[in-house]
This record gives sequence, structure tokens and C-alpha cells, in this order.
Amino acid sequence: MKKKTIHETVRAGYASIARGPAGGDPAGCCGGNAAAGGVSAEAVRDYSRGLGYSDEELAQIPADANMGLSCGNPTAIAALRPGETVLDLGSGAGMDAFLAARQVGETGRVIGIDMTPEMLARARDAATRQGVAHYVEFREGYIEQLPVVSESVDVIISNCVINLSPDKPAVFREAFRVLKSGGRLAVSDICLSAPLPASILEAAASYIACIGGAMLADDYLDAIGAAGFTDIRWERSSADSVVQAACHDPILAESIRSIDPADLASLSGTIWSYRIEARKP
Repeated sequence: MKKKTIHETVRAGYASIARGPAGGDPAGCCGGNAAAGGVSAEAVRDYSRGLGYSDEELAQIPADANMGLSCGNPTAIAALRPGETVLDLGSGAGMDAFLAARQVGETGRVIGIDMTPEMLARARDAATRQGVAHYVEFREGYIEQLPVVSESVDVIISNCVINLSPDKPAVFREAFRVLKSGGRLAVSDICLSAPLPASILEAAASYIACIGGAMLADDYLDAIGAAGFTDIRWERSSADSVVQAACHDPILAESIRSIDPADLASLSGTIWSYRIEARKP
């Protein structure tokens, strides 16, 4: 698909997700908890615990900010410090932005970037209710063209979003541009160890499900290095639950059913959740 088509497809899918019930009816993307008819708020919390979010962290954020769309916990590897400026790429309903705000405090600043107005409205409302809107803001924009001043950010985080971009190298170049010297990148994302079958690449819904846009891990890591980052470190774990979520998700199921079941089955063992750290010299 063309870049514009991918952006429009992803935005429409996430707008549908954002319009869902607050606090426990997630759909799409990386949540292995999505199921036809919705899931409970406790199921969302259980899924988040499995990704490395503690009960204390989950209690600190608005329930409706956690939509079960994560594939990791970037704030756990970002080593955030009081007073730092944090940028969240694809901030959605604000879950990681609010956790980052707890760590940097009122002397710091958190900026969330998202291209979906419905997600931004949800996040801004939560920021107001939480009383943090004076140092946590959410801006509309593309992560390939960040509405952020160069060399103004200490840390960039992102959670299962860069895989949705049609131009990942541009995302990392932009991340490098806005980071200060010595700034850090902490990303949780979906990567592949084998190419996707053509039928999945051609399915629009597979992008919303964090499958169709996923990049080979070596290419993903190379793109980070090509942008100028150094000290690149990573860990990974299986993300086979992504396919299961896509197959049962009420928003995605119709399109996913058009994909050859054998192609879906072939993804087993090739989809990985990566936790990546890097630094701008």
C-alpha cells in the first residue's frame, strides 16, 4: 500500500478503537487480550502485567488510558529521571506518557505525538482529569514528521507503534533530530525473523494488527544505526499472540479471514516483541 493509504487505514482503525468503551474494551494491535465482544478491564490489566507493567504502575494511570495495545513497557527500560523531557511516539490514549510523567515529575515535561484525533481527545481528557496537563501535552502529527523542535528532548519512548509506519527509517531520523546529544531511545515494538507472506502484506487490517507493517529485525536495527544512533541493545520474546488477537478481534476479523489460514499459521515463531535501547552521541 502507498504511504498515504497506510496512514489512513491505521488512523481509521485506531479511531474505531478510541471510540470504544472506556476502561476495558480494547481491540486491534498487539494486545493478546482482544476477543469478539470485548474483554474485561481485569483482562487488560492481566495482559499488561505480562508485558512488565507492575500493579503499582497500573494503579497510577487512568484505567481508560490502558487499552491493551502494548507489546512491552518502554518506561521500564528508559531509566527516566526527574526533570527530563520525554517524547512518546504514537502515544494513543496516553498510558506510557502518564507513567513517564510520574517519573520525570513536574520539573520535567512529557509530549505525546499521535495522528488520530480520537486518541488525542481521550488522552487530553485524561491529562486534565489527572491534573497533569500543565506538563503533559498531546500533539497531533506523524511520527515521520515530528512537530517537535530539534535537540529538545532527553528521552524518546514508543510502544508498538513504529511498526505501523510506512517509513520507519524516517521515524528514526526524526527521533535522532529531536533528541539532545546524549539523548536516549527506548522502544518496544514488533519485528520479524522471516518475511511475511504476500497475502498478509496486502491485507489492510494486518497493519492495524501490528503484523503487516512489521519489519525484519535486522533491517529495523540497521535503520536505527543508519539514523546515527549508537550503543544499540535489544532483547526479544515471542509475540505469537499478535496473530491470535488479530484473528479474534471484532474490528479485524472480517479482513483477517480473507488471508489464507496456512499463511497465518506460517507466522508462528517469526513474530517477536523487541525491547530496544539506543543513544544519540
